[in-house]
Amino acid sequence: MSLAGTDAHATEVRLPPLVERALAVARAHGFVHSCRPEQGRLLHALAGGAGRLIGETGTGCGVGLAWLAEGARPGVRLVSVERDAERARLAAEVFAERPEVEILHGDWRRIVERGPYDLLVLDGGGAAKGGDGVADPVRLLVPGGRVVVDDFTPATGWPPRYGGEVDRPRMHWLRHPTLDTVELPLAGDLAALVGVRRRDRG
Repeated sequence: MSLAGTDAHATEVRLPPLVERALAVARAHGFVHSCRPEQGRLLHALAGGAGRLIGETGTGCGVGLAWLAEGARPGVRLVSVERDAERARLAAEVFAERPEVEILHGDWRRIVERGPYDLLVLDGGGAAKGGDGVADPVRLLVPGGRVVVDDFTPATGWPPRYGGEVDRPRMHWLRHPTLDTVELPLAGDLAALVGVRRRDRG
């Protein structure tokens, strides 16, 4: 979720058709917090590496999910959870002709019901950014599976700081004992974390 992510797509050309459809719904219903195009392109690329199942928290009107669905290979299923009932309904309409996509209404923790995932995007809960709990990569990712946590500003030093203090959510993922995590700058004011669950070595 980005503060002006829906509007940020206005200058983009040749967007994938499903992304265009989700954006139209977001605009029609005044939802401004879609992912930005830079985030969308990252999700599109990562989705192509998923072999079975992709998950997302925070569907919104489905823009990020549309980027994922357009990048996913045939046969891959996608599950997204949205806590707002009306947005969940709108997103379900966007994907009505895509049977591989499932929208769940409820708290982000419902994502556990369908896992573990090859790729999990934490954009609406579970990202360690608030008081709503933190997703467990061991439970939610297959070995070698990837987690994406976005909407950070690029770090300029170590330890990374936000608001004058150590950025604890970012540190949670960068130092998670079961993940190899890297920060990817996407724009001058935008970065994402991508973590890979380590495979057991025995």
